[in-house]
Amino acid sequence: MTIQQKSDRSFHERFLLSTVAVLTAFTLTSCSTLVTEQYEATALTTYTWQVKYAYDLTNEPSPRFETFATTSLLNRNGIKPPGTVIGPDDKGLWWPTLPPRPSVSEVEQRQKPQEQASTPEILKAVEYRLTYTLGSQQKTLPTNYAVYRQVVKAYPSKAALRLTLGVGDNSVEKAEIVK
Repeated sequence: MTIQQKSDRSFHERFLLSTVAVLTAFTLTSCSTLVTEQYEATALTTYTWQVKYAYDLTNEPSPRFETFATTSLLNRNGIKPPGTVIGPDDKGLWWPTLPPRPSVSEVEQRQKPQEQASTPEILKAVEYRLTYTLGSQQKTLPTNYAVYRQVVKAYPSKAALRLTLGVGDNSVEKAEIVK
């Protein structure tokens, strides 16, 4: 075996050992599970008007974006929020009424010399969160649509949920009704 081959082998062994160590640490800290009977899922639905500004709207590599009016609505456990709302949509989410569209004058006020402005477009966004109580501690974490839907199904009967938390217990990745 040449010196180069020994060096390459040593490097690969160190790399393999460090990779195994990192993956082991990741696995040990990645997911926790818990069961709770007190929970609430929210979905914050938001509409925002946005305009793209650029010297060349079709070929600009990094256009500038400006946001205008925004409206938001907080969904709780799939129950229709009070007031004037739109929906539910295909995912069972309720949406706020549209914010006022920016006027031509408002769009032009933010336009720099020689820039073009796109037609205002409405952006839709949803932010999911789950609040649960375990013992005397209450925690709110980001989550996803699948978890939100599981809570919507479980909430009317107050069924217990088994929650799978994400890396570092900083998110809720999965929710299952405990049978």
